[in-house]
Amino acid sequence: MSRLVVISNRVAVPKARGVAGAQGGLAGALNAALKDYGGLWFGWSGQESEDRTGNMNLQRHDGVTTATIDLSTRDVDEYYNGYANSTLWPLFHYRIDLAEFENETGRGYERVNDRFADSVMPLIEEDDLVWVHDYHLIPLGNRLREKGAKNRIGFFLHIPWPPTRLLTSLPFHERLVETLLDYNLIGFQTEEWLGSFFHYCENELGAEVDKDSGKITHKGNTTVARAYPIGIDWEHFQAQGDTGEARQACQRLLASTRHRTAMIGVDRLDYSKGLPERIDGIGRFFDQNPDRTRDLVFIQIAPPSREDVESYQKIRNVLEQKTGQINGARSEVDIVPIRYVNRGYSHAELFGFFRASKIGLVTPLRDGMNLVAKEYVAAQEPDDPGVLILSEFAGAAHQLDCDGKGAVLVNPHSPDALARAIQSALDMPVEERKQRYENMIVTIRDDNVQAWTKQFCGDLANV
Repeated sequence: MSRLVVISNRVAVPKARGVAGAQGGLAGALNAALKDYGGLWFGWSGQESEDRTGNMNLQRHDGVTTATIDLSTRDVDEYYNGYANSTLWPLFHYRIDLAEFENETGRGYERVNDRFADSVMPLIEEDDLVWVHDYHLIPLGNRLREKGAKNRIGFFLHIPWPPTRLLTSLPFHERLVETLLDYNLIGFQTEEWLGSFFHYCENELGAEVDKDSGKITHKGNTTVARAYPIGIDWEHFQAQGDTGEARQACQRLLASTRHRTAMIGVDRLDYSKGLPERIDGIGRFFDQNPDRTRDLVFIQIAPPSREDVESYQKIRNVLEQKTGQINGARSEVDIVPIRYVNRGYSHAELFGFFRASKIGLVTPLRDGMNLVAKEYVAAQEPDDPGVLILSEFAGAAHQLDCDGKGAVLVNPHSPDALARAIQSALDMPVEERKQRYENMIVTIRDDNVQAWTKQFCGDLANV
C-alpha cells in the first residue's frame, strides 16, 4: 500500500500535545490515516526566526513522522498574515470589502509555497499519495509538479469557494486557479462550493467540465473535483462526554444559570462567524421579550484568533461593545443576560457546556462546514435534547436541515429572524426536539471524519 504524505500550513506534532492520539477532530483523523498508511506530515512549525535557517525538525512517534520548518518573520507577515488571511480568507468568505490586494504579500505567498515544495520534495517517495490541505497552499501541487513529482496529489479546501464574480476581483486569479488543476483530485466541503468551482473553470478558463464525473480538462490536463463533507471524530468526542472533566463542566454551567435556559455559541473570534450580527439578534429578542431575561442566558465562548491582523482586533472591540450595551440595559443585580468569554476550553469541557445548553447558536455569515454545529448535537441527551439554530450559509446546513426537520435554519444577517428562531427554540416541545435530534444524529455519527478521510484517500489512490 502507498504511503500517505500530508502537507498543511501547521502540523499536529504528538510530542507537543502530550499523549499521541489525544487530539480529536481533523488532527486525530489525519494522524490515524498516517498510521494506517505509514506516513509523513509536513508543514510550518508555528515558530518564527529573523532569517531563514533551512533547518527541518523531524520527529517519529507511533509510526508517524512529522517534519516541520520555521518561517522568517517576513514570510509570516506576507504569506500567513498577509495573502492567506488578509486576501484569500476574506475573499473566499464573501468579504471583498475586507480583502487586501497587495503584490508584495502575493509574492510572499508564492515564495513560501516554493519553499514548502523545496523542503518536502526530498521526503516524497515515488509511490506516495500526497494530500495538501487548505487555502494557504493552493499553488503547492503545481510547484511539486515543476520539481518532477509524478505522484497522485490531492487537495482539500476547508473553507468556501467563492462565486466567480467575486473571485475575478482577485489579481492574477487565473494563475492561482490553474495551479489547482495540477492536482489529481480536488475536494470541497459542499456541492455548492464545487458548483462554483465548476462555473469558474468553465466560464473563465474555458475548461471542459463534466459535472457528472467531476472531470475538468484544461490545456490537455484532466483533474477530478468532488464534494467531501467533513465530519467530527464521533468516537473521540463521545469519549469526552464520559470524563469527569465533562461532567464537572456540565454541572458548573447548570449551577450558574439559576434555572434559566442556557444558549451557547462557540466560535473563533473571526468576522466570518457573524458574532456582532448574532449579538444584534439576541438584543432584538430581549427588546421584544424583556421579561425573558429571567428565562434565558447566552454564553458566547470566543477564543482570540489571528490577533496580528487588524480586522480581528476590530471585531473583538465591536463584540465587547455590543455585549456591554445589552448587559447594561438588561442586567439585574442577580442576572446578566450575556456572558462573553474570550478564551478557549478543552474538548471535554465543551462537551459538558453543550450538554448543559438547551439551545446551540451557530450562525456564521459564511462557513465551509462548521463542526461546532455537529459537536453540539452530538453532545445532547437523547431523551431531552437541545435545539440547534444554524445559519443557512454554513456548509453544515446542507446536511443538518433534514428537510426542515433538523436544525432550525436562520438568516444570520436578520436580527428579527434570529429573534424568531430563539423564541421557537425556547418554546419547542420535547417531542419535536427529540425528532429533530434523531434526524440529525444519524449523519453526524456515520459521516464522521474517519469516513471522510477514508473516502478521499481511496478516491485519490484510484483517480
